[in-house]
Amino acid sequence: MKGFFKWFKSNTKIKRWILLIIIGVLLCCYGMAEVLTSKQMEFINLAKIAAIFVVGFICIVYSIIAIQKRTLEILVENSDKRVKDETSNLKTLIFNKKVYNQGPKVVAIGGGAGLNSVLKGLKNYTDNITAIVTVSDYGEPKTESRKMLDVLPLDDVKESIIALSSDEEAMENLMNFKFNSGRLSNLSFSDMYFLAMNTLYNDFTESVKESQNIFNMTGKVLPVTLEEIKICAELEDGTVIESKDKIPELINDTTSKISRIFITPSNCKPAPGVIEAIMEADAIVIGPGSLYTNVIPNLLVKGVAKAIKESKAFKIYVSNLMTEPGQTDNYTLSEHIKAINEHVGKGVIQYCIYDTGEITPEYIRKYNMEGSELVEQDVSKVKVEGVSLIQRNLSHIENGKIRHNPDAIAASIIQLICDDLKFNNMENNAQYMMLNKKLKSSKKSLKKQTKDNKKNVKNKKGKRTKMGKSKFFDKYSDRIQSIRESEIKQEERQKQMQKKK
Repeated sequence: MKGFFKWFKSNTKIKRWILLIIIGVLLCCYGMAEVLTSKQMEFINLAKIAAIFVVGFICIVYSIIAIQKRTLEILVENSDKRVKDETSNLKTLIFNKKVYNQGPKVVAIGGGAGLNSVLKGLKNYTDNITAIVTVSDYGEPKTESRKMLDVLPLDDVKESIIALSSDEEAMENLMNFKFNSGRLSNLSFSDMYFLAMNTLYNDFTESVKESQNIFNMTGKVLPVTLEEIKICAELEDGTVIESKDKIPELINDTTSKISRIFITPSNCKPAPGVIEAIMEADAIVIGPGSLYTNVIPNLLVKGVAKAIKESKAFKIYVSNLMTEPGQTDNYTLSEHIKAINEHVGKGVIQYCIYDTGEITPEYIRKYNMEGSELVEQDVSKVKVEGVSLIQRNLSHIENGKIRHNPDAIAASIIQLICDDLKFNNMENNAQYMMLNKKLKSSKKSLKKQTKDNKKNVKNKKGKRTKMGKSKFFDKYSDRIQSIRESEIKQEERQKQMQKKK
């Protein structure tokens, strides 16, 4: 009986339709009773009775359809092991894992914190996620662990596995664990694990795929190539840089921008499964991340850019929030997209999701002092590149740093897929109902976060209000101060450049 009464809880949203059925039955009964008891009636009275009966009948039919639809929604949402809301856990429902295995296929290409933000958000919507990452140390010296075990640089693979795991904190502690004593001193668990798996399966790609089952991950991680690649930068003055660490320094010394990025070996082949994942995808996400060291290098591997262009998937670029010193100084949104198009040609980006949120000035100021600025949204120039724009509040503060909000990115990507399903009249499809239900919940959560952030900002500013200050100054004082400090910093850098000349 307890299981039966759970269907009448407020969160199940069933009672409203039962009430509407009762109203419909009463209206139908009333109409029939009037017809049976009346000896004679005029046309107007007959029309009223007929209208009441029709309304009652429509209420009954519509309520039955709504109850069936809501029952399927409850079944889907309660068979999701990732739902954290305990109140929605109806134990009387069966487990239907198949719905999630048949979720939309999404490929995320990139590396670093940006890619991890995308993966963290998407794993709440579908199990069919494929992260494609670089295998490169960017010219940095090998760690002691890598030297001793002679393994590939797999930092991006490791970070993606952490992002897709069900318990990110526990997985991060495990993968980053280093032995401090004994014969295993200075060895990293992640390096030992990948070496053991590669030896066991005699196939690196297969060993990474198997990690999905071993670590109970949502989705899988694929290296873009099995060859260790070196990412090189050529500046406008002809200087070639073969180490990531030296790029900012040499750019500042030469005051020359990056002309192009290239990889060596240039003819490296994609790893097994990479091209297939791209061709089968419903959506392909590029970025966010370091433009020249995380995003473009993946697209330069032989056949990857071509496969993206030929794929029927939605091709989405997620814009960076801040410029990167020594790589994308003063780059606007259109210049980020233009750089990608210049390296691999047009056709890899159809949509661009960019930030329209308000970031607290204090955090922007910290980035300004390090040479970073907000990416300017030059919308008109982006449209010239043939890219459709999607505005979203993407930014939030995480551990004192400006980061992409995983939920906002994922919701924007899934919204495109939902709109396409709706356009093809698939509203009653189980996949659409699952995604649409989660989207509604996610949007409510994001709105609440935005309101809370605005309240916090107002409260902080309210404490600092002084007599005699205008409302404009009170609202934008932090931004004014940040601009002043940025200008001072810029002047200092220009003076240093002039001295070097």
